[in-house]
Amino acid sequence: MTVEKLSISLDSRLAREVRDEAQSSGRSVSAVIAAALERQSKLANARKAIAAYEAEYGAFTEEELAEVRAELRAIWPD
Repeated sequence: MTVEKLSISLDSRLAREVRDEAQSSGRSVSAVIAAALERQSKLANARKAIAAYEAEYGAFTEEELAEVRAELRAIWPD
């Protein structure tokens, strides 16, 4: 894997939260930020896939959405 060094600027509150997460999880600040960006990228790809599916087959029904929400709550109760 090729690694590229970047310089970023963060709001003070967010920078503090990133540092706190890095310290509590035993990871580097770079690893915390990279993981967050990876999650964001996966969510963006999922949104694109959903949009493509709905363009071809129609929008999900309220019942289908309710089923998925219930499954997600079982995985991530927060």
